[in-house]
Amino acid sequence: MKSDIEIALEARIKPIKNIAENLSLTSDEWEPYGHDKAKLSQHILDKFLDKNDGKIILTTSINPTPAGEGKSTVTVGLGQALNLLDKKAVIALREPSLGPTMGLKGGAAGGGYAQVVPMQDINLHFTGDLHAITAANNALAAFIDNHIHQGNDLQIDPRRVEWKRVLDMNDRALREVVVGLGGPAKGVPREDGFTITVASEIMAVLCLASDLQDLKARLSRIVIGYTYNKEQITVKQLGFEGALTLLLHKAMKPNLVQTLENTPAIIHGGPFANIAHGCNSLIATKTAARLGDYVVTEAGFGADLGAEKFLNIKTRAGQFEPSAVVIVATIRALKMHGGVEKSQLDKEDLDSLTRGVANLKKHMETIDQFNLPYVIAINRFPTDTHKEIQWLKDWCDDQGVASSLTEVFTKGGEGGLDLAEKVMKCCESKSGKFTYTYDLQDSTEEKIHKVAVKIYGAGHVEYTSKAKKQLALLNKHGHDQLPVCMAKTQYSLSDEPGLYGRPQGFTVTVRELKVSAGAGFIVALTGEVMTMPGLPKKPAALNMDVTEDGTITGLF
Repeated sequence: MKSDIEIALEARIKPIKNIAENLSLTSDEWEPYGHDKAKLSQHILDKFLDKNDGKIILTTSINPTPAGEGKSTVTVGLGQALNLLDKKAVIALREPSLGPTMGLKGGAAGGGYAQVVPMQDINLHFTGDLHAITAANNALAAFIDNHIHQGNDLQIDPRRVEWKRVLDMNDRALREVVVGLGGPAKGVPREDGFTITVASEIMAVLCLASDLQDLKARLSRIVIGYTYNKEQITVKQLGFEGALTLLLHKAMKPNLVQTLENTPAIIHGGPFANIAHGCNSLIATKTAARLGDYVVTEAGFGADLGAEKFLNIKTRAGQFEPSAVVIVATIRALKMHGGVEKSQLDKEDLDSLTRGVANLKKHMETIDQFNLPYVIAINRFPTDTHKEIQWLKDWCDDQGVASSLTEVFTKGGEGGLDLAEKVMKCCESKSGKFTYTYDLQDSTEEKIHKVAVKIYGAGHVEYTSKAKKQLALLNKHGHDQLPVCMAKTQYSLSDEPGLYGRPQGFTVTVRELKVSAGAGFIVALTGEVMTMPGLPKKPAALNMDVTEDGTITGLF
């Protein structure tokens, strides 16, 4: 089979004007970025105010493994399948980060014959949104250091500046740095550091803001650090919320592209789910819901991360509920959760599949807790045997859960028709009250405990001495009514990446707490998860090139 980039470059895609017109958009409601991309006006939400929102379908998965799951691919394929069934479907995805694109994980444009295009642009610079977020974040860092250098009227304690610089690349060498060296003319020396752009609070702010006015208000609430008396300092006190909004006003507009089969796709925002809240922008999801009868969206990594944050944070901010959930699982990944080494995954092994399915079972229980109906998408790989496929389908039947063998990677929308039929039926079966994991009135400790126990299956939560001090400071400033955003490894239900399957009764260690007051949540860092990842020994970038005539090669 051809590579993703070969398939994408051979695709016959329509001019973006045609995609916009098919969504009933007029010329003043979209702005072309070349022939195949566009920015959408935020006024679309007002235009379709009287229209009932489309049904929102959330795609999540089991805990990812090196064997692959294909959540974005299934999301794209499902959207294509719904349109083949003459349903007006719109896909809503996150924007990829250059860090994992050049590193190990790969892009986020789907794969095979279930891709959004132009994938080479989407996986690289796209419309410049992530660069705008990087610029705004680092402009704020410069404003902070300049304020301290120019007399420090706000009495900011240089030792307690919480705001870090960012870069949209995996660069472990920048995790801890010192700035201001070189004498009085170079600023005030202090310890600093970088995180990856997708972990910036400005990314979260953009993704949860409802409009430009809300964006500015959220930016003004960002806590950048503390005074010598441990009083918090906000962007509003510095006075730069207007300048930051200016840098982001174009990036606030959602991006319209299409799939290989010309299904419209809105791609906007890109926070990681292991170190941020893992969902595309609220305005993109709501725009898709106004334009389509069905919205197929995804949240990063497994249901313990992206889905939990989508359901506990994003739906609260946007005041909406999904109609159904798709849980993606692969036989290869389940066998890995059952103890098989990656090199042995091509061999039929029902015993490891029987053990590994416990991971899927936990994620099913998680979605059950939210009182949402779901379908299991068995994302087929060429090495899956008939016996393994039948065993998993029979197991799902025994659980009383709908499942669908999904082949969108090789067949596009046609390979997801059965899944689409079952998802539509699932949407109609939604009943009862959507339930959150915790109440906002719960203390921060109670929220973290409930997520750890109910979602992860932990038995206990411990806090480092640093985290305990930070918790007291957050409570002092009245942030205890905010949701929590857990930063945790994606590879395990626990906070230890090597614990595959379904560990139980383990301890989750919260090592650090910080407030993202602009985004509207508290970030709890657990285990050894890093907000600035590193590159692997052989980065994916080694295989990437561009020929003399401009043809891109090696991009997956």
